[in-house]
Formats: sequence, C-alpha cells, structure tokens
Amino acid sequence: MASYKFPDDFLWGVATSSQQIEGGRHEAGRSESIWDRFASIAGNIDDGSNPDVTCDHYNRYREDIRLMSDLGVDSYRFSVSWPRIIPEGIGAVNEKGLDFYDSLVDELLENNIKPFLTLYHWDLPQILQDKGGWANRDIAKSFIDYTQAVVNRLGDRVKMWSTHNEPWCITTLGYEEGHHAPGLKNPAEALRVAHHLMLSHGWAIDVIRRASDKSEVGIVHNYCPAYPHSDSPEDHDAVRWFDGFFNRWYLEPLYNGSYPLDAIEDRVRAGHLESSELPFVEDGDMDIISSPTDFLGLNYYSRTIMKKDNSGKAVAVPAAPKEELTDMGWEVFPKGLYDSLINVNEKYQPKKIYIAENGAAFSYDADKNGEITDSRRIAYFRDHLMNAQKAIKAGVPLAGYYAWSLLDNFEWGFGFEKRFGLYAVDPDTQNRTAKKSASWYSGTITSNSVED
Repeated sequence: MASYKFPDDFLWGVATSSQQIEGGRHEAGRSESIWDRFASIAGNIDDGSNPDVTCDHYNRYREDIRLMSDLGVDSYRFSVSWPRIIPEGIGAVNEKGLDFYDSLVDELLENNIKPFLTLYHWDLPQILQDKGGWANRDIAKSFIDYTQAVVNRLGDRVKMWSTHNEPWCITTLGYEEGHHAPGLKNPAEALRVAHHLMLSHGWAIDVIRRASDKSEVGIVHNYCPAYPHSDSPEDHDAVRWFDGFFNRWYLEPLYNGSYPLDAIEDRVRAGHLESSELPFVEDGDMDIISSPTDFLGLNYYSRTIMKKDNSGKAVAVPAAPKEELTDMGWEVFPKGLYDSLINVNEKYQPKKIYIAENGAAFSYDADKNGEITDSRRIAYFRDHLMNAQKAIKAGVPLAGYYAWSLLDNFEWGFGFEKRFGLYAVDPDTQNRTAKKSASWYSGTITSNSVED
C-alpha cells in the first residue's frame, strides 16, 4: 500500500457559499439577490425549490462549525452575502448583516479554524441587476464599496481573501447561456461582464491590503483541462478554442495583463465582437487586473474532451458511460487535477495555489442503521488527493485543499437534487448526518496523508 504524504503546513479545509447554505433570506435587513429572483421564476430550478432556508446556516452556524471541528479542518472557505451587507447594493452598510459574519469569524477562530473569505460567490443584489448587473461598469465600482465594508469589519481577523469565485460561471452561465442567474443570453454583453468582474478584482486587491494587514489576497477560477478526441489538427484546434474560452480568458489578464489574441479572434468570428478592439477596456484597466496576487484558487471537478464536428464547430465529446459519471453528469478523471496544476504552474507561476473546491455529487440513502456509505465519493476524494500530492512532488506550490462541500445544499439550478456534502441535511428537520466520507476525510486530515 502506497502512502501519499502532504507537507506539514498543508491546509485542510471545507468550502461552502452564502446563497447555498445560509437561508435567512429576510433576516436582519437582507435584500433580494439575483438567485432569489431567479429561483422564484417557474422552471428555473429543476426541483422547484428555492434558497430561502437551504441549510439554515444563518441560525445554525455554531452547529456547523462544530462539525468542522469534528472533522479537524484547519480552514473554512465561505462567502459573504452582498445583499446582507449593503441591501440597496450601494450606500448604507447594514451593520446587522455584518454582525452575523463577525460572530461566524469569532466562532471559527475560537475553534482554531482559519477563515478563508470569498467576497462574491454569485449572489448579487437584485437592485444592482436592475441597473445592468455586471455589464454595468459602475457595478464594479460598487463592489469596491462592498469590499471596503466587509474588510473594515473583518480584516483584523480574516487573513485569507478571495475576490470572486469562478468568473467563468458568472459570465457564461449567467449572462451568455442563461442557465444561472440572472438568466440572460447575450454573448457580447457577457464579455463586458467578464471584464468588469476582473476589473473589480484588481481594484479590490488594494482595498483589502490597505485594510487587512498581512493578508493573502487572490481569486478563484474553475479550471477545466481540455483534451483532443483524436490527434487530428482539427481536434487540437477545438482544444485551443475551449481553453481560450474557458481558462485563458481569465488567467491571461490576471498574469499577463492581456486577453488571449486567438480567443479574441474566435469571438470576432462568432459575431460576439465587431473587431479585435475590445470596446469595454479602458486605459489602465489591464494593469489593474494584473495586480500581483498572493495565490490562485483552483476549483477542479472534471475535464472535457473536444473535437470539431462536420460543420467545423468545436464540440464536447461524451467521455465515459453514464453509469461512470457523477450525478452532475461529469466524468471522474483524477489525473485532470494533476494536469491542471502542472499546466497552470508552468504557464503562470502563481506564488501559491489552493484547491479551493473539489468534490462530487453522488446520492446515497441511509441504510437501516442510519449510516450513509458514500463509497464513490470517498474514492473520488482519495484519487484526486493522490494526484494533488504528485503535483506537489513535481514542484507545484500547492498549499491547501478544500473539499466541496461541508453540507448537502442548494445546488443552484438543480435545487437540492445534487448532493455534494460530507454531511447530509434533512430538509424538514435540518438535522445533519455524517456520511462515511466525513469520517474518511477526518482520518486523512489527522494522518496528513492518503493511502492508495
């Protein structure tokens, strides 16, 4: 049996997001988010549910922190709800909203759990969406006021900050394909959205550093490695197209100060841009976006296999039989995590990398003894962690791993149908039940290693 040992200072954590677990929709002055509005429209959420209560973390955070303490995690990655902090999107700060996170952070620190705070995990105040959302450059400025409010209150204790979670999802799923809130389908506007997200990231870095001494500041990107279906030049070009659209559009500005030229030309050919001159980029923007960061957060779930179809369009190819996929329909491909870490490290040399999310949706019911034996999730974690350790040995500055997720929660457009949690949550009683994967993860943390 092989043992994969991690560095002594490696951070072990779990991750969640405010919209997915907090509930408390109307508590202490919180306003409507774009996901509250999106979920209220019939047909947008697969199971017809909404995030009004979700896991009731707003009222049960102490119980959930005890679960984290039982796991033995070093760190907890969570996000703050913008509608809870500045209900009107701009203007007056809701101190009662900040009180919740103040108490959350104190409780974490009392349990020796390092808070890792994400400022934006998709729950934009609806009132700002009514003004154009992230397509409006002024919203990026409003994000700085929100950032200032949060860091002023929490920056003395929170020392790990992420500006945004998965700008690709916000941009493509929310503004280009309409699968996520706000449910729009405008590819040209989506490019503007992506730029304003990255611009607000750059602006926020300086705000955080000035108000929170000795903090680490970064951003989290969902990285998806692409592989060609065949060795043909056409299929390799399909990989190039996907990588430019999904990964490089966000990482090139961050590290190289420019958008990838080939991806710009792809957008021109698709009719999303009139020319290679990007109309939404103003003087100085790219310098701001490429402000140095202390880490890059990578979320990894699966890979994609690309080919050119008969019309010359780049398309994804099914990678595995349905029975081998997760409940999200994603292939389990642990080597993709290794490849992602190696590729990102070689291309961009980030100072430090955190795996900010990694996990799998599998549904398991409790047996007659009340136990939930989620063996496929355990195997998923084990195999991905082995590849993470291999990447460390290959020289990748990987400093931590955050399992997605602590709890079964509101999984966006799928509602409560997709279960990623280490703990099951009864929607009627809100009781938490540890799955076998929770025990396995706790043992991994204790040993600081994975056994093959």
